[in-house]
Amino acid sequence: MDKTFQPSEIEASWYKHWESEGYFAPSGEGEPYSIMIPPPNVTGSLHMGHGFQETIMDVLIRYHRMKGDNTLWQVGTDHAGIATQMVVERQLEAEGIDRKKLGREKFIEKVWDWKEQSGGTITQQLRRMAASTDWSRERFTMDPGLSAAVKEVFIKLYDEGLIYRGTRLVNWDPVLHTAVSDLEVVSEEENGFLWHFHYPLSDGSGQLTVATTRPETMLGDTAVAVNPADERYQGLIGKMITLPLTGREIPIIADDYVDMEFGTGCVKITPAHDFNDYEMGKRHNLPMINLLTDNAEMNDNAPIPYRGMDRFACRVQVVEDLDALGLLGKIDDHTLKVPRGDRGGAIIEPYLTEQWYVDAKTLAKPAIKAVENGDIEFIPKQYENMYFSWMRDIQDWCISRQLWWGHRIPAWYDSEGNIYVGRDENEVREKHQLGDLPLQQDNDVLDTWFSSSLWTFSTLGWPENTPDLRTFHPTSVLVTGFDIIFFWVARMIMMTLHFKQEIPFNQVYIHGLVRDSDGQKMSKSKGNVLDPIDLIDGIDLESLVNKRTSGMMQPQMAKKIEKATRKQFPEGIAAYGTDALRFTYYSLASTGRDIKFDMGRIEGYRNFCNKIWNAARYVLMNTEEHDCGQDNNNDYQLSLADRWIISRLQHTESEVALSLEQYRFDLASQALYEFIWNEYCDWYLELSKPVLWDDSAPASLKKGTRRTLIRVLETTLRLLHPFMPFITEEIWQRVAPLSAKSGDTIMLQPYPEFNAELIDAQADADIEWLKCVIIGVRNIRGEMNISPAQAIPILVKNGSEEDARRLEDNRQFLMTLAKIDHIQWLQEGENSPMSATSMVGQMEILVPMAGLIDKDAELMRLSKEIDKLQKDLDRIEGKLNNPKFVDKAPADVVEKEREKQSAQQKILIKLEQQSQQISTL
Repeated sequence: MDKTFQPSEIEASWYKHWESEGYFAPSGEGEPYSIMIPPPNVTGSLHMGHGFQETIMDVLIRYHRMKGDNTLWQVGTDHAGIATQMVVERQLEAEGIDRKKLGREKFIEKVWDWKEQSGGTITQQLRRMAASTDWSRERFTMDPGLSAAVKEVFIKLYDEGLIYRGTRLVNWDPVLHTAVSDLEVVSEEENGFLWHFHYPLSDGSGQLTVATTRPETMLGDTAVAVNPADERYQGLIGKMITLPLTGREIPIIADDYVDMEFGTGCVKITPAHDFNDYEMGKRHNLPMINLLTDNAEMNDNAPIPYRGMDRFACRVQVVEDLDALGLLGKIDDHTLKVPRGDRGGAIIEPYLTEQWYVDAKTLAKPAIKAVENGDIEFIPKQYENMYFSWMRDIQDWCISRQLWWGHRIPAWYDSEGNIYVGRDENEVREKHQLGDLPLQQDNDVLDTWFSSSLWTFSTLGWPENTPDLRTFHPTSVLVTGFDIIFFWVARMIMMTLHFKQEIPFNQVYIHGLVRDSDGQKMSKSKGNVLDPIDLIDGIDLESLVNKRTSGMMQPQMAKKIEKATRKQFPEGIAAYGTDALRFTYYSLASTGRDIKFDMGRIEGYRNFCNKIWNAARYVLMNTEEHDCGQDNNNDYQLSLADRWIISRLQHTESEVALSLEQYRFDLASQALYEFIWNEYCDWYLELSKPVLWDDSAPASLKKGTRRTLIRVLETTLRLLHPFMPFITEEIWQRVAPLSAKSGDTIMLQPYPEFNAELIDAQADADIEWLKCVIIGVRNIRGEMNISPAQAIPILVKNGSEEDARRLEDNRQFLMTLAKIDHIQWLQEGENSPMSATSMVGQMEILVPMAGLIDKDAELMRLSKEIDKLQKDLDRIEGKLNNPKFVDKAPADVVEKEREKQSAQQKILIKLEQQSQQISTL
């Protein structure tokens, strides 16, 4: 093996080999276990959330594959209607081509060309993460099979009366000219204004004052609402107001929704331009006046002076006109959440328009019951409450989008507006006997969530009853984030129950979001985004700066992000490799919680990879070309250390399996880390040296140690493989022949299972005692500043007979690992010289100080360290006692100073104790 672990040299070659050999395909044997990948957008590239999610699915898939299950990880991508159309449209614009002039059919051809050439970025990145999906079954939500399934579902729901056309309020993007889902709307706080307007009572008896953040919408007001319990306005309920600038009379209504404490307690109601007002408008049967065109310009429902004006120009004009009429009260600065489209950034408008809808209330009933009765289990369980809350108050689902790219709605209209639904126009004509009647197909396409809601069964061949569908459906678990419980998880449950009469998955594992080390959401504007591929391959500082600042519209923001990036990564980002990144994810994956991604962790797990590599080199150097006892002739002898590490391996196997079954990837990775780093590498490998390096040790004992070294390493590699696939495959290929294992790849080897017969409680206890003694001696060395290379004597007293036995049985281990030149057992009443002491139970370990340290020199050294530390502490305490610093510095800066203070105080106490101890010698 090479002296150092170089992940870049092994990852690509191993993945290519795995994929080409078809190792990711179902075996056809064992119990079925299947996961459907949440289909990433075909336009997408891998981000930290994807990386986290895919590694969780992959560890489950690799684990079950090694357990002998018939394992399928179904992969595919989503056609991403808006995102894909935008990408291709911008490419065409750069070439001077207008989409509308090009025409729908030619444009769709361009999209397919783009998809074939550039649409696979994220799937290649998934390969870099070692995702063992069955690429031979890769699906696309616009491929022929899935398109057929979409049509089948639409037609059946329409025939059942569960799909209909209706006029309702939707999120409207006035730049893209389409309805968008809530998930495609990002609402962030922005600075704005709150305008107060006076609305005169029609009878001349006074006025009411209302407040709004969108003055232009007042032209569509159809009521003013007050709370029925508000004594200020009870006498006005039912009276009329003359709406300024329009001359229309609108009523004063009472509704419990109105907050008496907010503003004046009077709320203007514009049902066609506000979602809350829309619901109130329905309750009170108010008119709904749509003021806008598709471009968000004022339409003919607005008074003549405002028609054709852009919504924001109209806003300015309305304020000026009301001010001229003396009806503008005041203008307050106001922070509000502004809804913007996540693709183009345009401000989204609530817009009254005719769309296609699914009767979600009907479909939701069996979906609610499936979770209530435990057929589907959410992990963590508290997410069931979020699911129920939304499902029990579900609104009908708007499924139409005003785009060209997507599944075109299979509906046709005649000149009178009659609707005919079918798979194609010929079927429609035959079904309804329309002859040559002119028909026009609906121009809209279906929401991408519509096709992805069929994902678990459409990818397996439905509506045909395929062998795959019978084998792998329902799927075993869905792994996803909480943010799409409503948009995807719930809709899959509804659709699958309706069309398959069975659940889509048995469990839903909800993971948290990946945040930065300070707990902040990762966003380009904050400059804290990390790219998983950059962490794997590394990236130099200038490239990282350019990557983070590209596309920034505001120069000041770009400069701020550049400065922060140069401070955070002065040398760029090092290459950590896939295995280190994956293990970092697992270490943070406690159920349902958001994770703070700390660069210190991934650096630590890169060191963990190096530790494993170096351990393997040591094992191979001491076992290759030696008899390792793999012939099972039982002519070998196991040392205490051998029996102990075998026993500890069983505990680890049990803990890892239990943690994986409970989706506690953090606990599984912790158990592996503790065993490999602390028990196998730091202790067992060291305990093996006195046996292997002792020329007088029996050959059978050496053989037993070599056998244990290689067999425990080989088993540990299999145990670790689902978490760190690349390094384990590379080492296993060298180790397997020595351990009498055969096979082409580690991923198809059996996963290690706990064996109670190999638990050795006596060995566990004896080695634990030995470790305590060695650690005790090493602590004394550290506290007294005694060189690790200097052999020292130790005295032992007050021990039990069991302590005496253990000391004699392990004398060679102690002499070697604790660097002891002799051990003396003091009899009861026998005096001991001035010594430093450590305790192991009731047994005292004494290290005589005479001749080991220069007492005066050591006290002087400690005095200097204490003085230096005290000055640093005084400086920190001075800052923390300064109100200007505490009140004005960022909270995280103050907290770091407090943490530093606490750490320094602990060190100071320890140094003072050490000085006092030495002074008594």
